[in-house]
Amino acid sequence: MMQSIDGRVACDMVDKISGDEYYDALNQLDCPSHLEGKHSYQIHYCGFDEFKPSVDGSIDHESWHVAEKSESYDISVDTKGTLLWDNTENINRLCIVSERVSPEYLEYLRNNHISYIATGKQRIDLARAMEILCDEFGVKRLAVVGGGKINGGFLADRLIDEVSVMIAPGIDGRIGQPALFDGIDGHDGFIPTALKFKGVSTFNNGVIWTRYLIADDETTADHS
Repeated sequence: MMQSIDGRVACDMVDKISGDEYYDALNQLDCPSHLEGKHSYQIHYCGFDEFKPSVDGSIDHESWHVAEKSESYDISVDTKGTLLWDNTENINRLCIVSERVSPEYLEYLRNNHISYIATGKQRIDLARAMEILCDEFGVKRLAVVGGGKINGGFLADRLIDEVSVMIAPGIDGRIGQPALFDGIDGHDGFIPTALKFKGVSTFNNGVIWTRYLIADDETTADHS
């Protein structure tokens, strides 16, 4: 992720204070498959119109479909299945949805040659989705590239092995902007996730690239 020094990750802001370092770092991490949340895809690819099934209903069971095996996938996380893909390039696209998705939406994905994983009764079961992604699609390394809520969801489910963050030389400061990790339940007794320092690099324009391991990674299942 690329953020300002105050931890905000709004793309329209960080684009103004950084260069191509983000993509250079992503290539160095050797994670050919990338995963983003629904809101990121709405902003950058799909727009905000939504798929509306003609009949209410959900599949209520786990399912997946491999449109085509690939060395890399562009992966979206979309709980109810609403993103529209008619005007996008759908080669190697994979959608993760919950079992609340409508049968019509899965048919829509198949007709657009899009792979999918449907798992989780009320919300996406991220841990199970990662198992299917590995076993059925052959994904061994995955970069979770935002936004803050999907990052937070993976962190809360203990599915992150390494945190790679680039800090650009600028300040956002606006109220309500997305943070690097967001949406984690701050219950009584909450303890922040501890990290182990792995390394740091700097760039001529002032961008700092820091890498950390999850501090309890010895006891965390390997879902990279």
